[in-house]
Amino acid sequence: MDQSAQQMASRNLSDSAHMRMTSLRPLKPGDQQRADDILAGARKAMERYRDYHVAMDEGFQIFLPNLPQKMYHFTNYRYAWEEAFTFNPEHPTSLLYEKQGPGAYRLIGVMYTAPAAASFDQLDERVPLSVGQWHAHVNFCTAPKGREREYFGSHPKFGLLGSITTRKQCEAEGGRFLPQVFGWMVHVYPDEKNPAQIWSVERQMEHGHDHAMH
Repeated sequence: MDQSAQQMASRNLSDSAHMRMTSLRPLKPGDQQRADDILAGARKAMERYRDYHVAMDEGFQIFLPNLPQKMYHFTNYRYAWEEAFTFNPEHPTSLLYEKQGPGAYRLIGVMYTAPAAASFDQLDERVPLSVGQWHAHVNFCTAPKGREREYFGSHPKFGLLGSITTRKQCEAEGGRFLPQVFGWMVHVYPDEKNPAQIWSVERQMEHGHDHAMH
């Protein structure tokens, strides 16, 4: 994906045609304990990386640092590779920081990933679908060369905010259609006080985003 497409992936997603969410399942035995264990691992990561300099020293890289964003993803590509095969709550793919000023970031959460081909049951094995909801970015039309400006503006045509949502529309405009870009993602906000805020779906959608990892 080119740089313009990546930039579009970091902006707010207002069109649900470009966002797929897992549905909440009924709570089953063991789910809450697993969620609590994930949260404990996430909190360990949060304490380790409060200082973003430590995160960068340990291999996390800022995704699109020069693009103004509500939230910046510091991504560890080694952990992203690990999460294609296994799940370690202490190794989040990305750390989520809010910019507080020039050269100052505040850690607010972590993000875990799973392969794009993962089934809902496989996602549930990582983070219980009764507690957290994974999201994926879908129906992405890559702009043909020379039309990259149409990712932007008040009425974008291409990308994750674009009006194009089907393969037929995309190919008619000379674009390349991707049913899903990136893998599955879930955010956790361990500093919050209640489960609805810790596993907030609204906050995931509000911050929109995401990043080239898979």
